[in-house]
Parts: sequence; structure tokens; C-alpha cells
Amino acid sequence: MENKKIKNIKPLGFPWETSDPFLFCAHHRDEYPKGNEKMGPAVPLDGRNIGQDFTIKDGWRMYHGSTMPGFPFHPHRGFETITINKEGFVDHTDSLGAAGRFGAGDVQWMTAGEGVQHSEMFPLVKENEANPLEIFQIWLNLPKVNKMVEPHFKMLWVEEIPLVVNEDSNGNKTEINLVAGKLGQVSALSPTPDSWAADPNNEVMVLTIKMAPNAVYTLPASEKDITRSLYFYKGSSINIEEEYILEGNVINVLSTEDLEIKNGEREGFLLVLQGKPINEPVAQYGPFVMNTQMEIQQALQDFQRTQFGGWPWPETEQAHPRDKGRFALHADGKEENKN
Repeated sequence: MENKKIKNIKPLGFPWETSDPFLFCAHHRDEYPKGNEKMGPAVPLDGRNIGQDFTIKDGWRMYHGSTMPGFPFHPHRGFETITINKEGFVDHTDSLGAAGRFGAGDVQWMTAGEGVQHSEMFPLVKENEANPLEIFQIWLNLPKVNKMVEPHFKMLWVEEIPLVVNEDSNGNKTEINLVAGKLGQVSALSPTPDSWAADPNNEVMVLTIKMAPNAVYTLPASEKDITRSLYFYKGSSINIEEEYILEGNVINVLSTEDLEIKNGEREGFLLVLQGKPINEPVAQYGPFVMNTQMEIQQALQDFQRTQFGGWPWPETEQAHPRDKGRFALHADGKEENKN
């Protein structure tokens, strides 16, 4: 019998395919080794395409980094990044003079708006043990009316992000980190002010889900018929409405129906993205996302002319001191320190 709640099932690629209002999601899992004195890998980098190292070798990648893995300074305009950290550390710096370090469970939400340069490096702070890293970076589009707003970034700290714990009839638990949106009577922290997610009518929801072996959880329906995708990225198998699904798949589902998820014999991990489509044309050129090719050309010209404020940091692969804890320094000088 046809499953009317599941629209389609597709294999995960890199990056993950998303639906409007999202642009894409990149999932990074790297088993980094011990760190050296520069917080880079304490092993030779021979055999790697330094600067463009996206092939997993020995369990990890350098990405665009030369001495430290990560993404040295680069520009963005016209959309938002939501970076969810599950393990390891990310060091942020940007052209507004803002900076931060965030770790496992923390989320950084950045509105690029009219234009910003930023760097995202992965410092290997531990010298005597491995430095595994796992993050998601989700690109959320901005509507035309907000594409040229002032850039802004916000930290959602793990201590403040709602954790919803569900226990099924057999005592098996499902743990849900509510990054954005509303789940039942629980509301997430506020996103950045100009985000598509800032209007509750858009029903944007971002969840990470951890299911115990054999746990059963029902994801409640949304109010409107909007896009909803489940990314089953780690586990053995899940069963959704009697459909058997292996790990490594995205499941696009009908949002207006409750959805029962039965996990398999290993712990299961999912990311859920949902939201009302913006339904506007998308023109993208690398790190710029606008509505028309003419606006893309203008973005390129503006960046060449202004460098989106320039780069106020001494290094293009800027990192913070090894012993610096989790913190956020905002462009207005306000600093948050978590440990």
C-alpha cells in the first residue's frame, strides 16, 4: 500500500539536499588526531591537496585550511548559516570584529545579510589525545526584503537550548535538541532578528534527535502544509509508518500528519529541517545567494570594492588561544564567557 505520509526517500550526498526555505546542509564528521603547537594535526600532511582537501584520508580532512583544518576567511551575502556543533570546537572571527569559540551542543546563528566575511576554523586544542569534530552547517535563505539587512550573529549555548526527552511505553528514550521552532509546548531560543525563522507563522523548525535502541517517537504535525525533511545520518535502521529505512537517507514527509518513528537495534541519530517555503527565485554564485543574476553581479562588485568591511584579524586562518574557553565577542563589544 502506498505510504501517503512519505513523499520520497533519497540517499544522502555531500552536501545534503534541502528544500526551500533551506539551501543545503553540510555534515562534517572528522576523526582528527592529536593537535600540534599550532592546533593543527600533529601528523604529516603529505598526500593532501592542501587548500582544497575534501577527501577523507585517515578519517579526516583539512578543508580549505593549510595548517589548521577549517574554512579561512571568505565572504557571504543574502542568507544565513546555522552551525550546530556536536563534538569538538569551532573558532569564529568576522569582518565586523566579532569572534567566538563554541563547542559540543552549542549553535551559532549568523545572518550574512548585506555582506560579511568570516572564518570558521577547527582548532585541535588537545595535544595528548584525539580531537574528533562533528558539526552541521545549514544554509537558510533570506527573503528578498531581508537580503540586505545588517549582518548579525548570535550564540545559542547548550546550557540554554531546550532538551525535550520522550520516553515510550517500553521506557526507551528519545532526546531532542530544539534549535529552532516549537515542539509541543516547548519553544526554542529566539533566532537572529531578521531571520525567516523569526516569524512563527513560517513554522521553521530545526531539531537534532537521538533515539535509544528500539525507541519509538511520534513527531507532531505542523499547522500548515510546509516542507519537512528527516536526515537519518547514523544508526542501523528506522521504521517510519511501516517503511523500513537504512541509515544514509533523507526522508521528505507530509508535515500535516503525526509521524511515528521506530528506531532499530542501534542508537539512531536524525536531523529534522522544516519550514514554510520562501517561494522566491534563487540565484547563487558560491557564497552569494540573491534573487537575480544582476544582484549576484552587484554582490561581486560590492565585495571587490569594500571587502565587506575588510579583515581586522592578523591571520586568514584565525584561531583563539588554546586555553580560551567557550565565548562570544560581538561587534558592539559585548562579550559572553561560558567557561
